Amino acid sequence: MKTPKSAVFAFLMVLPAVWNAEGAETKSGAGKRPNVLFVLCDDIRWNAMSCAGHPALKTPNIDRIAKEGVRFANMFCTTSLCSPSRASILTGLYAHTHGVVNNFTEVPENFVHWPMRLRDSGYTTAYMGKWHMGEDNDAPRPGFDHFASHRGQGKYFDTEWNVNGTGAKVVPGYYTTVVTDMALEWLRRDHGGKPWALCIGHKAPHSFYTPEEKYAHAFDQVPVPYPPSAFALEKKPGWIRERLYTWHGIFGPLFEWRKQFPDDRPAAVKDFEAMVHGYWGTILSVDDSVGLLLGFLETTGQLDNTVVVFMGDNGLLEGEHGMVDKRTGHEPSMRVPLLVRYPALAKGRVVSEQALTLDVAPSLLELCGAAGLKGIHGRSWVKLLQEGDPAWRNAWFYEYNYEKQFPYTPNVRALRTDRWKYIHYPHGDGGEDRHMAELYDLEQDPGELRNLIGEPVSAEVVPGLKARLKELMAATGVERDAMPLDEGIKKELPDQKIR
Repeated sequence: MKTPKSAVFAFLMVLPAVWNAEGAETKSGAGKRPNVLFVLCDDIRWNAMSCAGHPALKTPNIDRIAKEGVRFANMFCTTSLCSPSRASILTGLYAHTHGVVNNFTEVPENFVHWPMRLRDSGYTTAYMGKWHMGEDNDAPRPGFDHFASHRGQGKYFDTEWNVNGTGAKVVPGYYTTVVTDMALEWLRRDHGGKPWALCIGHKAPHSFYTPEEKYAHAFDQVPVPYPPSAFALEKKPGWIRERLYTWHGIFGPLFEWRKQFPDDRPAAVKDFEAMVHGYWGTILSVDDSVGLLLGFLETTGQLDNTVVVFMGDNGLLEGEHGMVDKRTGHEPSMRVPLLVRYPALAKGRVVSEQALTLDVAPSLLELCGAAGLKGIHGRSWVKLLQEGDPAWRNAWFYEYNYEKQFPYTPNVRALRTDRWKYIHYPHGDGGEDRHMAELYDLEQDPGELRNLIGEPVSAEVVPGLKARLKELMAATGVERDAMPLDEGIKKELPDQKIR
């Protein structure tokens, strides 16, 4: 329900003024500029929280953010892959613009991101955890007063951390605990009266899904079957069936949870179940971490003047369509959680409008009274939350480029509207697509079980969806859609170093 404009006006009139980076007066929603606690999980599914209705996971601390703030029920990444999505979260730009289209590319030095803007406007900034833009680079990145990270994926136990460029050193312990301890230690420091912005990049729940011992058997009694869509493949593109026996398929090694593969026996679902249990177990530790952070902020009187953001970089397929991992244009791959707690913004809300990773940067900068980023593709959801936004998006597009290092997913271009999903797979040579397209009516078929391509309804709606896709891509500067050549689905395992 929209707040009456008169009430919004009255609310804004009583907000104290702060100053942005360029000296312009702005309204912040608090007596002083808010702090920012930004918690990013890796590969967390949109529903992997009890506040989103998960039947097995109990996440009371994460749920608190939703209960006392906002849960975005339809939040999406624009590329379901770690590095491209992280760069989009930072910059508000699509991958084809910021250029981080795979997991091995740095954010270009000339691109400004939201922590940089906050630092320029008087914030002290810190990043600790998985950065993962530049596989072999653990050096401090621009825009942060404090930076602690590592090369590549990091390890669940005993990761080598490089703190402020002093060199990589093993810090014993479980990753989630270590990064939380680092965060609390930094929060206890004297920040000289400045507002602060702390970004935490968890490894969890990224594969290889290794829970700490206290949660290693938390779900032993919970059965996990393959989902129904794993076997509803008759009218799906052929590449999906080819993927079943690969690194990213349910009959493959399951990130080493299955030792003998491929294995399509019904009994082999036990390996799948064990993998999912491990994934869930890592999230319990993240919930503990969130509880410690919220508790510290509450005890020190900072919680209500802190914008707390909890989100994921991309979604994850948990057997849907016979797949594990992400990358595809299907709902579990694209959807991510986004929870925001800030009393001056909203409380106890569930937002149904479609939000994107592109929207994080402009939203946080507006809340903090900092100068915005120019020429970005995202938009702030502050107005949407405070008074409603009739002009809010009802459609957006998704992009993913084929990777030679992980040859299990074609090039993907997709359009998602409030009702329809259209996915196609350009080959990369400018010619006709080599794979069947997909069309889903999300109102009638939220699980994407029935591909409507070739049915009478597709002739009615696909031309309009194609035109809308082209229009949206052009609006973000795509004149010529460059992508690698699709070399087909391959069976070999990826290099051990980059898994």
